[in-house]
Amino acid sequence: MTKRIMLPGIVGILLLVLCDSLVIAQGEQLDQHEAQQWREDLRYLAEQLPLRHKNLFHSMTKEKFETSVHQLDERIPTLSRQQIITEFARIGARIGDGHSGIRPLRDPKLNFRFYPIKLHFFKNGIFIQQAEKSLASIVGAKVLNIGDASVDEVYNATAELVPRDNEMTLKNLTPFLISQAEVLHALGFVQDMEKAEFTIETNGKKRVVVLAPMPLGSTLGFGRNPGWVDARDETKTTTPLWLKDPENLFWFEYMTDNRTVYVQLNAIANKPSIEGRPRETIEDFFRTVFDFVRTHPVDRFILDLRMNGGGSSELNKPIIHGLIRADKVNQAGKLFVIIGRRTFSAAQNLVNELEEHTNALFVGEPTGGRPNHYGDAVRIILPNSGIAFFASTLWHQEAGARDNRAWTAPHLAAELTSEEYRSNIDPAMSLIMKYQYDPSKDLVQLLMDAVRAKQYSVAEQRFKEFLDDPVHAYVSAEGQVNSLGYRFLNRGQTEDAIEIFKVNAKMYPNSSNVYDSLGEAYLKAGRKDLAFQQYAQCLKLDPTNANAAEMVKRLQAK
Repeated sequence: MTKRIMLPGIVGILLLVLCDSLVIAQGEQLDQHEAQQWREDLRYLAEQLPLRHKNLFHSMTKEKFETSVHQLDERIPTLSRQQIITEFARIGARIGDGHSGIRPLRDPKLNFRFYPIKLHFFKNGIFIQQAEKSLASIVGAKVLNIGDASVDEVYNATAELVPRDNEMTLKNLTPFLISQAEVLHALGFVQDMEKAEFTIETNGKKRVVVLAPMPLGSTLGFGRNPGWVDARDETKTTTPLWLKDPENLFWFEYMTDNRTVYVQLNAIANKPSIEGRPRETIEDFFRTVFDFVRTHPVDRFILDLRMNGGGSSELNKPIIHGLIRADKVNQAGKLFVIIGRRTFSAAQNLVNELEEHTNALFVGEPTGGRPNHYGDAVRIILPNSGIAFFASTLWHQEAGARDNRAWTAPHLAAELTSEEYRSNIDPAMSLIMKYQYDPSKDLVQLLMDAVRAKQYSVAEQRFKEFLDDPVHAYVSAEGQVNSLGYRFLNRGQTEDAIEIFKVNAKMYPNSSNVYDSLGEAYLKAGRKDLAFQQYAQCLKLDPTNANAAEMVKRLQAK
């Protein structure tokens, strides 16, 4: 039987917040004047977005945008304030880049309240990571339902309001929106915002807790709100390095026992001068770091970017130049970069440069940003509500022009579970500390050796084992293997190339490019019927592939 427990918010904190944020209508329909003001805001936004955004229709069509605006304009008189705002957010999310849209976690004009919990999307589900101290008994619990809906239903619906480059941004931000009372009410998951029902599970036992909202902002990431209780057990083990000083923009520590330098960079920004402490720049800081590396025994260098949401990419240069010159650590198996869902914007730009110019191994989760992305957003202030809507003004193409990756993937996946968090275990650091670089275990080398020995089935088995290893969960080896195939093809080893392309097609059956390459190899071998089949499959998967279309046409004619 599921228990039901009433858990109020705390009055003391409420008194510290502006009084006007306490008065929020629960689904009240607007009067005619208010409705007209919202319609004016919508029309202003519809005019300004195409003018201000670098390329507004890169993900959604102009027709889809205009239809969304028209439909919302008609519905406004029937909607409540929070429903209107969520629909504005939905339009912003459809733009399809992480810098554009409404930012409901940071805009005080919204007056959206939070339930006194902080949720986090761990590898094994959504859990209550922190809570106000009177709710200590529910900290660490897994969330199963909100109202009558499963937490997955709530997550998927709320995710439609989040500006994003990829799904990692959703994992980062959506749990915070789920704790906002007005968002849950607007989406229909909570009928009475003052009594939201959360079904949770602790140690296999389910219960329902009823929460009242409080007008308290929530810290993004793992920083703790003052007076709140955290799921981590801080009495038994040492705080992991990445949580040791998360509010510090940058700092480093030397681990003598394993001759490792750990650097945490939480923003691409210089430190301001505070209370007599002189301003410290990123350039000065990394000069100190690399001087230390040069003058001390260092076998391993770790740059932790997992909580870095960006800043100014112009400050990245001394980091890259310093690592390029640091021959002692700029080697395969010695230089590690921890990335994750919060690695975004200027931090993504830094990841791009690290990938291009260093021998870094990326560890952790995929980044929250795309290698090529829209950014440098400007505010569009809606004239009546005063709400800020952001629009990206620049296209950052720092990766190749054909690089359409949704994120930078880790070479070594290390995703945090709720139990690891509670036990102060950092899977990324654990993986790094036990990692031993062995070039003979490189996938391309393994495949090359098998193909040279004409052991094509062995090559396939090695490829499958590589992809099945959880540590390679986010690795896409398609490009590497495709390049290997062309290496054989260009050397005149056509049959070897065919076998490589065949196994690549087997592992990535939904990629049009693998069939294009296989078709080329078959054609070079004079096997036109098989070449035609591959090009036809390529065209089926990607009707815009001009080369496949041309080859199908030529082969049909012959």
